[in-house]
Amino acid sequence: MRFGLFIPQGWRLDLVGIDPGDQWRVMSDLATHVDEGGVWDSLWVYDHFHTVPMPTDEATHEAWSLMAAFAATTSRVKLGQMCTAMSYRNPVYLAKVAATTDIISGGRVQMGIGGGWYEHEWRAYGYGFPSAGVRLARLDEGVQIMRAAWRDGVVTFDGKHYQADGAVVAPKPLQDGGIPLWIAGGGEKVTLRIAAKYAQYTNFTSEPEGFAHKSKVLADHCLEVGSDFGAIIRSANVNVVTGATEAEVKERLGRVRSRIGALTGDAAADAMLQSMSTPASGSGTPGQLIESLQKLRSLGCEYVICYCPEAAYDRSGIDLFEREVIPALS
Repeated sequence: MRFGLFIPQGWRLDLVGIDPGDQWRVMSDLATHVDEGGVWDSLWVYDHFHTVPMPTDEATHEAWSLMAAFAATTSRVKLGQMCTAMSYRNPVYLAKVAATTDIISGGRVQMGIGGGWYEHEWRAYGYGFPSAGVRLARLDEGVQIMRAAWRDGVVTFDGKHYQADGAVVAPKPLQDGGIPLWIAGGGEKVTLRIAAKYAQYTNFTSEPEGFAHKSKVLADHCLEVGSDFGAIIRSANVNVVTGATEAEVKERLGRVRSRIGALTGDAAADAMLQSMSTPASGSGTPGQLIESLQKLRSLGCEYVICYCPEAAYDRSGIDLFEREVIPALS
């Protein structure tokens, strides 16, 4: 099992109280730690513009700007987004941005890509909010465009939603075959079928029953489209809050809740904390997390991407996870 770590960028209210002039230093210092430690396989950011669980005036740093910055300031670790929203950028332009970032990084970029879901930021940025069917159709066409651009260095495409007419994407990415595609989402009729056709990686729920079910759906789609299910690496995201004892875990969660609740109110903060307060979701003692992740691994999960809500303020939980959890599962 390999591990990635999300860098706090503000989207989940994880830079609150840090002066904007200091936020890049906080992000960059953690990225350097991830890069130099040799424990983590990858670092990640989210592709969002407005905070959750509700829009606030707090910072949310833009994903691909961070990708280019991390590409220039790290040297080993892979660089991903979980996940880029297809409709936020023209796919030929996105292919160009990603290829350039891959060049800067020396061939370390991963393309996490999905249909997008956060309606408030869609409408606020003038993108409208098309139906799920349209968003996923754009995802399918956009992935085809990016694959062709990275493979050939030029792309012509005439789809329902996107067109390209001899668009040159040069230089191509450094990675043979182009940038790896992580198709994110668990939609069973469309998203997982797109993943079966194009993905090197998938990313869906970490809940064991759900993970097993989504895996079966993906396998069925692979059979239908003629792709190799075994060649697709399945991943999941977990929210890691860990401590030496259950009491310490509870104390850490309480600090996270206080920071969020000051901006969102109690109900929204409680709902957000509910998604990160059990071993199955990623919170617990090292022993509890090892047991939970071993179960997920037994179901075929080969990659876990960890979000640590304390990361910008206190790295002791990350240090504990690095010392005790990752070695037990790698």
